[in-house]
Amino acid sequence: MPKSLRDTTTLHNGVKMPWFGLGVFKVKEGSEVVDSVMAALKNGYISIDTAAVYGNEEGVGQAIRDSGVPREELFITTKVWNADQGYESTIKAFETSMQKLGLDYLDLYLVHWPVAGKYKDTWKALEKLYKDGRVRAIGVSNFHVHHLEDLLSTAEIKPMVNQIEYHPHLTQKEVHDFCKKEGIQLEAWSPLKQGELLNEPTIVEIAEKHGKTAAQVILRWDLQNEVVTIPKSIKEHRIIENANIFDFELSSEDMERITGLNKNERIGADPDNFDF
Repeated sequence: MPKSLRDTTTLHNGVKMPWFGLGVFKVKEGSEVVDSVMAALKNGYISIDTAAVYGNEEGVGQAIRDSGVPREELFITTKVWNADQGYESTIKAFETSMQKLGLDYLDLYLVHWPVAGKYKDTWKALEKLYKDGRVRAIGVSNFHVHHLEDLLSTAEIKPMVNQIEYHPHLTQKEVHDFCKKEGIQLEAWSPLKQGELLNEPTIVEIAEKHGKTAAQVILRWDLQNEVVTIPKSIKEHRIIENANIFDFELSSEDMERITGLNKNERIGADPDNFDF
């Protein structure tokens, strides 16, 4: 199990990806995102996850520069948005993201959603960027098993990561099992279900037993399930608190009780039925 914020999982191409990072979904461009990323980097985080559609890549880039942390120590992820999918447009969108981030290479580039009829061409563009050394790892986001199977039927390079909505109310067992079998690292977005899970009685009870917060218990559950996790916060004390999960362990009974809370309930769109 990871022992610190710098601990990594090894992706199937040998690249090391931190188990834990900061997500910046819905974090406003400008001082809000700069402060959030700066606080994370100052407190030992090395992984930052953004996306073109979040509209805050410039702020993320500024915080990276201002932090003084050497670029090679960091793991930076962004994603190609749905409207930019397709081969040529993905290459162009990547260049735009890199310009905004102010980086000359990216650690992980993801296809944000499985846009029907587009994601295979998009994937070809990611393979090209990977072969050209612009990106150290490539992956997908919000892909169900059938999307992955479809992609794998023609892909030259297997995705290294699948980032999905994942939390105790949505355990996505089928996707998780498939990704394990294929050597694709699962990553959780919205691990706390945007705060909805923090008053879940079972989680609160387990948290009290360990002298931890509900959020810390959920994030620890992610790691013990071998899922990379990227909770979002704009408050420094919460950014520190979220990461304070390396000094305790959930028992197998704790783990089972939390997993047992699953109700296949999403806070985001269903990858089989989205219109954006």
